[in-house]
Amino acid sequence: MKKTIDIKWVIAHDPLYLFIRAAEFFQTAVNEKSDKYQVNVEIMTPTQYAEKYNAGECAMPNNDAARIDEISRLMDEGKIQMSQLVTTNLAAAYNKDMHVLDMPFLFRDHDHATRVLEGAPGKQLLAGLTKNSPLRGLAFTYSGGFRCLPSSKNARSLADLAGESIRTGMNPMARDTFSAININPVSMELHDTKDAMDRGTVVAGESAFPRIYPTGLNSSSKTVLDTGHSLFLTSIIVNEKWWDTLDSDLQEIITESAVEAARMERERSIEDGEEAKLRLANEG
Repeated sequence: MKKTIDIKWVIAHDPLYLFIRAAEFFQTAVNEKSDKYQVNVEIMTPTQYAEKYNAGECAMPNNDAARIDEISRLMDEGKIQMSQLVTTNLAAAYNKDMHVLDMPFLFRDHDHATRVLEGAPGKQLLAGLTKNSPLRGLAFTYSGGFRCLPSSKNARSLADLAGESIRTGMNPMARDTFSAININPVSMELHDTKDAMDRGTVVAGESAFPRIYPTGLNSSSKTVLDTGHSLFLTSIIVNEKWWDTLDSDLQEIITESAVEAARMERERSIEDGEEAKLRLANEG
């Protein structure tokens, strides 16, 4: 008789489909590898979690950095077991070494990124999370991939944005990079970029091709600069206290399945990006 393992996996970010497919793949992979365990993964948005487990009260803020605090609290209290979080925010909260992943032009291409993220450097960065948080990092996912710059200005190169204000993420690498080329960085959440562009607060904003249509930036942009200057990354994470209760063979299965799910997610994100590029070109 198989031992039942229940996992609550809360999706912390939009677009939801990017994260749901990774969680679904993980559940399939982990059960295919084991004849000893039946792993049930309950995949929920913050609202769904609140309705079922928190009397309808959703404490998840509409802020990526603050969401890390909430996900960490839920994990520390043993209420959820898994999630995915933006690597930049994990770096700011728990392991500043992870900011290295936001350095400009760190990766030559996707194959190079895979070797780094799945190799010793990636494993070392993930291990650093456990030292300072209730989280354990299992694998890196794209949830976007190489960054680009949708612009409300008819920008054909970065030189066309000199002196302008653009939205960047919360990482210091991005701010320093754009400041160095005479572009004014304005840190804000990705989901606020469209409104900021429409108001004229910024003329462009860091994003990734798979995220342009879900965030509505296509309707606010005249051009998209395919800069590929850094990677938009997330990480599959688990509750460290819960992890320590698992048998070592199950830990190995979960780790392998998370790596496979991450690999699939990165491949699909690349495909999503290429589809978005074609759609943007077709729409002028």
